Amino acid sequence: MTAAIRPAAVAGMFYPASAPALSMLVDDLLERAKEPEQLPRQPRALVVPHAGLVYSGPIAALAYRLLQRELPRTQWRRVVLLGPNHRLPLRGMALPEEEGWHTPLGDTPLDVPFMQQLQQTFDLAMRSDVHLPEHSLEVQLPFLQRVAAGLKLVPILVGQTEADWVARLVQYLWQDPHTLVLISSDLSHYHSWQEAWRLDELTTEMILAREPQLGSEQACGCHALNGLLLAARQEKLELRCLGQCTSGDTAGDKTQVVGYGAYVCF
Repeated sequence: MTAAIRPAAVAGMFYPASAPALSMLVDDLLERAKEPEQLPRQPRALVVPHAGLVYSGPIAALAYRLLQRELPRTQWRRVVLLGPNHRLPLRGMALPEEEGWHTPLGDTPLDVPFMQQLQQTFDLAMRSDVHLPEHSLEVQLPFLQRVAAGLKLVPILVGQTEADWVARLVQYLWQDPHTLVLISSDLSHYHSWQEAWRLDELTTEMILAREPQLGSEQACGCHALNGLLLAARQEKLELRCLGQCTSGDTAGDKTQVVGYGAYVCF
C-alpha cells in the first residue's frame, strides 16, 4: 500500500468538476428521487448504474436515497464496491493500492486493513493501473460523500471472473454486519429506446429471479452482478427493483440508448 490518494479520473466528464456544482447536482437528484418503499429486512446490497450523472443519476439516486434512510439503523462502517473494468483488461478481481480516493467533494479514505484482509483471504491482485482510469466505481463517490460520508471505501474491480468465486467473496462480506455491498452496473447498450426497454425488462426479471447467467450484452457489470445473484440465491435473499430507465428518458436521444436499473438485495 502506498499513502497516495487516487485523483479523480472523470471529473468534468461524468460529473461536474467543481465542488459547488457537484454538490448541487447530487443533492437535486436525491431530492427529486421518490422515497423508496419500506423493506421487511435490512438491505444487504445495492445495485447502482455508473454512467454520467445527468444520464443515470436519477436512477442511482433511488438507491442512495434508500441508503440515506437506512444508514442510521445499521452498523455499516464500510461499503465494498464491485464493478467492471472498461479501460484495461483484467482477469479476476483487483484492489487499488492507494489509501484514499479524491473527487471535487474531497477525499474518501479506503479501509486499508480490511482490504489487506480480503487480499490475503482471496488472493486478490493489487492493480492501481486498472483502477486509475476507471469510472464505474468513481462515479459512486459523489453520492456516497453526500449521504454516507462516514463510511470507508473498499473498491474492487471485477474482470473475467466466475460467478461462484464472486459469490464466495460476497458471502464472506455478508458475514460482517459492518459491511454494505454495492454492485456497479449499467444494463443494455446502444439499442433503440423501445428495444432497450424490452431487453432491460427481461434482464430485470432475471435479476429478481436471482438467475446468475447474465451476459455482458445485458449488463456491463455482469460478472459482479452474477456473483451477487448467486450469493443471494444461496442465502435465500430477495431482490427488488427500485427503478429503471434509459439515457433516452433522461438526457439523451432515443436512437441509441443505455439502460439503467437500481436494485436492492435484502
